[in-house]
Amino acid sequence: MRIKFALAFIILMIAFVDVFARDVDEDTLQGNIVANPLPKKQWYETIQLRGYAQMRYNGLFETNPNLQCAQCDRSWGGDGGGFFFRRIRMIFSGQIHERIFMYIQPDLASGGSNLAQIRDAYFDLGLDAKQEFRLRIGQSKVPFGFENLQSSQNRLPLDRNDGLNSAVLNERDLGVFFYYAPSEIRKRFSYLVSSGLKGSGDYGVFGLGLYNGQTANLPERNKNFHIVSRASYPWELPSGQFIEASFQAYTGKFVINRNPQTDFDQTEFEEFRYGPTIVVYPQPFGIQAEFNWGRGPEYDPVTNDVVDAPLRGGYVLANYFIQKGKDIFIPFSRYHYYKGGKKFELDATRHRVNELEIGVEWQPNKNFELVAMYTISDRTFENSLNPNNRQQGSLLRLQAQVNF
Repeated sequence: MRIKFALAFIILMIAFVDVFARDVDEDTLQGNIVANPLPKKQWYETIQLRGYAQMRYNGLFETNPNLQCAQCDRSWGGDGGGFFFRRIRMIFSGQIHERIFMYIQPDLASGGSNLAQIRDAYFDLGLDAKQEFRLRIGQSKVPFGFENLQSSQNRLPLDRNDGLNSAVLNERDLGVFFYYAPSEIRKRFSYLVSSGLKGSGDYGVFGLGLYNGQTANLPERNKNFHIVSRASYPWELPSGQFIEASFQAYTGKFVINRNPQTDFDQTEFEEFRYGPTIVVYPQPFGIQAEFNWGRGPEYDPVTNDVVDAPLRGGYVLANYFIQKGKDIFIPFSRYHYYKGGKKFELDATRHRVNELEIGVEWQPNKNFELVAMYTISDRTFENSLNPNNRQQGSLLRLQAQVNF
């Protein structure tokens, strides 16, 4: 499969050589000579730098220190505590060529240890003059789920929902993705972010991709690509209200990490997922809902083994946009649910999640945000090291965010 894909990719690149060749400057002797032409910017002069940092405290009114979610926030629960840098992101991006866009994003607070790690490192190749057709090459977000694609800089709840975020650890992987969107719709995607309406960004009205499947910053462990596809369209009603609907699906084979005490013979499992999204943007009331179904590996505490099992999960979020002078307040509430395994955890840890969150985001200016969120949670997370583990409790979580 890898050889076939490589040949197809080479043919595609050759087909577009003449497209890029048209950008080569013509001999000035054959045309009019412009007096005192303005110097052309070098590619490095087009690079922009921006970013954000998030600091959290999760220890207020905590009723159960054994209630935690390693995928969500490593400072939640356990024996630790105190202030915690959740993210420190630096984003380097720019149009380094008329047809090439660069995007590199390291995280300087990865894993809770303040270690640097690459989150995104990709290049968009425009396949036409308007760049309505693009190839994204490198490590980037896998187009599966609105909340997965939405930047943590814009998301209201402090963590992504388990139901869809369990599909791709850290939402990213290494691969090649094709995106298409008309210019008008690309501008609409951009506006839904820049306006403060909490959009997900521009991932096309149609996307199709091949990626390793073991998730970002981890080596590939088999010779099978994952395949993903997504269709999404943002409508603008005559009233000015924006509504976005999407449908996404992926399939592939995943290699899990197993405790050698379990049946170690099988480590590779087939998996697939599919599901819809609906977003009514907060103008001023908004609602957001996603759900997905599928199959994948999951730990079975009865047999002490990892089995192929069905999975399902999603969420419903309601919010309200309030502006008082220069201050913006966005109260929100989200309920999310998940029943299935998490393939990237030991033994594809068995999860049962029912969680309600009630919070508010305050923006006194565009460079600072403060979120307070009360979480009421019922979580079961079981594997061969802890085969009987159901935790219930609640806590108040705080996050300060600086945008620059």
